[in-house]
Amino acid sequence: MKFQNGYITQGAETWLMIQVPSDQNYLLNDVNAILSNDKLKEVTISLEKKKRSLDANSALWVILNKMAIKLKTSKEELYMEVLKKYGVFTHIVVKPNAVDKVIKEWRTVENLGEVKVNGKTGVQLQCYFGSSTYTKEEFSVLLNGVIEDAKEIGVEFISKADAIRLIEMWEVVE
Repeated sequence: MKFQNGYITQGAETWLMIQVPSDQNYLLNDVNAILSNDKLKEVTISLEKKKRSLDANSALWVILNKMAIKLKTSKEELYMEVLKKYGVFTHIVVKPNAVDKVIKEWRTVENLGEVKVNGKTGVQLQCYFGSSTYTKEEFSVLLNGVIEDAKEIGVEFISKADAIRLIEMWEVVE
């Protein structure tokens, strides 16, 4: 349920109150059914995270497709390459027998070799996240990098100004 306003009242008991927008009223019956149950409940409240707009995502894939045609490769392979070049990653150490399984689960992985941790041998992997998990800033780095790469090979699709406009239009994708 999405809402903007709420408050807490404290006295003998503490109450959390939220103002539900009218377009969310259809959820109230479901919430009431949960609240009327005597079982212990759990609630999580967080700030809404904005995701990149469909326009920014589309622009990335259109330019990757145009580049892939020129480079005679697939847009998916090119996507993996730009993730390595401009993407967000984490390092993990895994048991040697788990390396292949981890590589299959991640978008792109670089094997950095064997390491010793507490006297045991492991393999350090650099694992790249898919761009759907990126923040606005992270996606901006990726898209701007791809635009520059495209220009270098003679593929013009979108200007930096247009890219900035797309990223500024970041909105929640429903």
